[in-house]
Amino acid sequence: MKKWLLYTFFALCLCKADMAFCATSSIMIDASSGDVLYQKNADEKRYPASLTKLMTLYITFNALENGNLKLTDELKVSHIAAGRSPSKLGLNAGDTVDVKTCILASIIKSANDCATVLGEALSGGNEREFAKMMTKTAQKLGMKNTTFKNASGLNHSEQKTTARDMAVLGLAIYHHFPKYYPLFSMTEFEYNGQIITGHNNLLKTYDGADGMKTGYTMAAGFNIVTSAKRGDHRVIVVTMGHKKVEDRDETTAMMMDKFFDHAGNNQKIDIEKLRVAIETPKGGQKKTTDYAYHIKTTSKPKNDYAIKIGAFSNYDKALNHAKKVQNQFASKLSAQNIRIDKLKTGGKTLYRAQITGIQQADASKLCTALKNKGQDCIAVKFQSETMFAEGSN
Repeated sequence: MKKWLLYTFFALCLCKADMAFCATSSIMIDASSGDVLYQKNADEKRYPASLTKLMTLYITFNALENGNLKLTDELKVSHIAAGRSPSKLGLNAGDTVDVKTCILASIIKSANDCATVLGEALSGGNEREFAKMMTKTAQKLGMKNTTFKNASGLNHSEQKTTARDMAVLGLAIYHHFPKYYPLFSMTEFEYNGQIITGHNNLLKTYDGADGMKTGYTMAAGFNIVTSAKRGDHRVIVVTMGHKKVEDRDETTAMMMDKFFDHAGNNQKIDIEKLRVAIETPKGGQKKTTDYAYHIKTTSKPKNDYAIKIGAFSNYDKALNHAKKVQNQFASKLSAQNIRIDKLKTGGKTLYRAQITGIQQADASKLCTALKNKGQDCIAVKFQSETMFAEGSN
């Protein structure tokens, strides 16, 4: 089964029988392996609305881990931040607010003023520069079809993303920042003596749901990124462009239900059967949808080996080395995944580069060739433990 970051398809959706189905974009991925379990219009560009705040939070968490920010730091509220339209916490220009409150308000209240405060604090007070940082970070994460223009998700004609890219971001947050991920499961927090509640209904109604973020504007429709775990299985689901919040939540719950029903006790998922189950309504008649691609799941050699090709002091060095190796052996690696693992060893953080999805014989040959060039390489059976998957160019 092809890995999700490299799986490119062109879908033709015939919408005559079901306009609502074709008007939305959805994707479901396995949070451990990154495999695509289901996708529909996943590469269609859409307005992210408040899903944008996931990137603002990703950069914030990174600053916290790097020591450039503390949860207790007091941030100044600008006139621009205070003037943001709802949803908002109601901050006043000239006030200060601590980082933790801004994070919780961005997640739970989806507060545009707090997201702007974070963006300005991380960019020297210039939200436009922060948006450039957001887009650059998105590109590093493999979000190839995403452009950010502000920290909050308020409408901007050039601020676009896709369901697939939002799944990339959700997976990155889950794996890169396990310390902060539990914040996405919170449904309320206290501010100035008041209890501020959220509106992510699935956190209250769906068994196993523990994050992440909802979003809505009139132009975007109702969007959501959700992660849920039952037993040994965790999935991340993104669905975007729904006309009603009930439709968004029901679609998300249905997709996850179908997956968990199929997963059973670690049985191998039949992607085609899962797709049919998701696209077949309760009445039993399949929705009228025609795809210009077909997922093949059988009669294919196992590409379940990886080559580990070195550990580096930062993410960019690891990624650049992996791309260099991929280019050296393009005939063997042109359709494989580059993966970067974040490791803690001896009190230091290292980034291990590896390329996955290789046949065992090829992995051994590639390592021999690299070692002959004086480069590190170890061929191993791939384990679904990587912190992040980066698509090769």
